Amino acid sequence: MFSDSKKGRGDGLESTTQQNRIAQGTTMVGDIVSEGGFRIDGTIQGTLKSPGKIVVGKSGIINGTLEGTNADFEGRFSGKLKLSGVLSLKSSAYIEGEVEVGKLAVEPGATFNAVCSMKGAVKELNNGGQQQQQQRNSGPETERSA
Repeated sequence: MFSDSKKGRGDGLESTTQQNRIAQGTTMVGDIVSEGGFRIDGTIQGTLKSPGKIVVGKSGIINGTLEGTNADFEGRFSGKLKLSGVLSLKSSAYIEGEVEVGKLAVEPGATFNAVCSMKGAVKELNNGGQQQQQQRNSGPETERSA
């Protein structure tokens, strides 16, 4: 009646496609490491590391450290945020602390009180800036003495 070919249909799902959820009214304290993405409507106090997309809803709060690829914020964050991809802040977002991102998108109305560094373009700017500074230092000195 039951064939072996029908068993385990759901076993083929990869863990990276599944999304974890912290519901409103839930508080988690500690470190979380996951391969899947997160939807946070509750509170996390600690460290969250995930290569998946992090979405923090309007009622979501993270106090601590967040490391990942991409994140969308409607809620609150306080601490150290390190993303290799895009940080997207909706108008209701409130971010404070240290932020290191690849790209930053901020809607009007969002609060962003952070020390921010953008990785990726920094090396190009520094190299170009050093070359321009060297050219400026050598050029104006000859003009001033003439």
